[in-house]
Amino acid sequence: MGIRYSKVEGKFQREIVLLKSFPCAYGKCSFCNYIEDNSNNEEEINEVNLKVLKEITGEFEVLEVINSGSVFEIPKKTLEQIREVVYEKDIKILYFEIFYSYLSRLDEIITYFNEKKKVEIRFRTGIESFDNDFRRNVYKKNILLDEKKIKELSEKIYSVCLLIATQGQTKEMIKNDIEIGLKYFKAITINVFVDNGTVVKRDAELVKWFVQDMKHLFDNDRVEILIDNKDLGVYEQ
Repeated sequence: MGIRYSKVEGKFQREIVLLKSFPCAYGKCSFCNYIEDNSNNEEEINEVNLKVLKEITGEFEVLEVINSGSVFEIPKKTLEQIREVVYEKDIKILYFEIFYSYLSRLDEIITYFNEKKKVEIRFRTGIESFDNDFRRNVYKKNILLDEKKIKELSEKIYSVCLLIATQGQTKEMIKNDIEIGLKYFKAITINVFVDNGTVVKRDAELVKWFVQDMKHLFDNDRVEILIDNKDLGVYEQ
C-alpha cells in the first residue's frame, strides 16, 4: 500500500498526505505513473483516505494534500473529512494540487474550506516546463503558455512544479524554467526525474550537472528540490 502520511521537516515543514481519488481529468502526461493509484471505486477511495486523515496532528499548522490528480477528483466524503480535520487540528495553511483546466473553479475550494474558519489555501500545479514545445510534445501536457497566461496563472497559483533531468532537455532549458518560475511564482518545486517505467527517461548527466552547478538553489527559501520521488516520504508502491 505504500506510505500515505509523512512529515516534511526544514524550510517547507508541513504534514503531507497522499490520498486516493477518482481518475485524473487529464491523465495523458507521458512521464506520469502516479495515476495508477486512482480508482473508480468511491467506497474504496474513502476507506483508504479516512484512515490516512486520522494520522494528521496539526503540529506544523500546515497540511499538504496530494492525490495523483487534482483536488476536484477527491470524493465529497473525503473532502468533508479533510475540512473537519483542518478545523479540529487548527490547520492554518492548506495545499492542494490542481490541473490547469480547473483554474476557473479555485474559488469553490477556497469558499468550502473557509466556511467556518479562516484557512489559507495554496494551490500547486505541475507545469513541468515553460518550454511549450517540450512540455506539449515530450511531456504530452497540452497546455500553451505565453507571458500573459503565466502572469494570470501566478495570480491564482502559489507554486509550480518543474520536472528536470529528462532526456531531450538542455541545461539552458532547465535554467530558463527555474528563472521564469522564480520570477512569477511565490515558490517552485523542482522534481529531478526518476525512471518509472514510462517513455520519459532520466538524463544522468543532467542530474550530475544540476547537483553540482546549481547547488545554490538548495539554499533558496523559495525552492523545494526533490532528488528522489520518495523524498516527501509518501509514495504508493
